[in-house]
Amino acid sequence: MSSILTNSSAMNALSTLRSVNNNLSETQNRISTGMKVNSAKDNASYFSISTTMKSEGGMNKAVNEGLTLTKNSISTARLGAETMVDLSQQFVDRLAFAQTEGVDQADVQKELTSLAAQMATAINQSSFNGENLISAAGAGAKDVVSGVSRSGAALSTTKISFTSTDLEAVQTSFAAVAIDNTTTAADLELALTNAEGFLSAVTDAATDLGIAEKQVETQQTFLSELGDRLDVGVGSMVDADMEQEAARLQSLQVQQQLSTQSLSIANQAPQNILSLFR
Repeated sequence: MSSILTNSSAMNALSTLRSVNNNLSETQNRISTGMKVNSAKDNASYFSISTTMKSEGGMNKAVNEGLTLTKNSISTARLGAETMVDLSQQFVDRLAFAQTEGVDQADVQKELTSLAAQMATAINQSSFNGENLISAAGAGAKDVVSGVSRSGAALSTTKISFTSTDLEAVQTSFAAVAIDNTTTAADLELALTNAEGFLSAVTDAATDLGIAEKQVETQQTFLSELGDRLDVGVGSMVDADMEQEAARLQSLQVQQQLSTQSLSIANQAPQNILSLFR
């Protein structure tokens, strides 16, 4: 039955055209943004997961940036400690030389005083951004946040722990060594033994700082690679497949043209009824 009041063919054609236009708009949006999940309405599950992962990635990147400051502080302190190791070794060598019969102990003492002064200079200059890890004020046990981990809804931080040594106290011990031409052989030997112990303490301090610096560098490398993995994981969920979307766009454009023609034909159907009354 044909009706001039209700054109079911036109209604069906219009419904199809609206559906095609909606799909076309969605595809064009994906192509323009490069994303298939822009909001929770696109895919609530993927949106929630990707948002959480982006948050974790952002926190780890922030921690990584903070570790750069820590690494620079440790690296600067390590340089100072290694410089002090060299000076300490020279100090021990001069004391060993002082054990020789006939050596002018007063001249050796001048060298020792100069070396102790250089140690103090190295310590004072081993500061980065106002932090000196081998000074009396900056030395001690340190805990550095190295990352953020998630277990369910709970967040926790991981840490790198290390200990820096107060080399100012060691330098004071070196500076306290005093010899002259009246110093006995036993006292010279004792001074050498003590200096060797001071050298061992400085070497241990430099070693600890080197280990800590390596830990921080390794963690930074891990955080960088972890950030890349998280970005890839998020992208696999929310990024649009551009090849697929391009093919879909062409298909929808053809469907849009056909739906428009179908609607036009359906709208002409009532006109055909007029021929029955001629």
